[in-house]
Amino acid sequence: MTLLFDQNCSPKLVVRLSDLAPNSTQVALVGLDRADDRTVWDYALQAQLIIVTKDTDFNDLSVIMGTPPKVIWLQTGNCTTASIEQLLRTHWPAIQAFAADPAAALLTVIGDPAAIR
Repeated sequence: MTLLFDQNCSPKLVVRLSDLAPNSTQVALVGLDRADDRTVWDYALQAQLIIVTKDTDFNDLSVIMGTPPKVIWLQTGNCTTASIEQLLRTHWPAIQAFAADPAAALLTVIGDPAAIR
């Protein structure tokens, strides 16, 4: 499974989660840091990536467009990169099941309120 982290997720997550999701990337690393959501969506579709975002717009696109690409929507508020990493690691079995389910389009992962800064 390969992830595409949205602009609101640190590019550091690519390295920090490389043991779980090798070859993942972040929008700025592929020149999409100023792209609109539809362009990011189309890139993920073509590259067969799962979008990881804190942005509700990708939830909306998922409802309208369906899958692929799949979307992991992080509901965390403002928190550290380490908190997002831990959240994804904690929910990794659910993320793997989501990725393997051809009918699933959106996975909502809710963060720990104590981790919000």
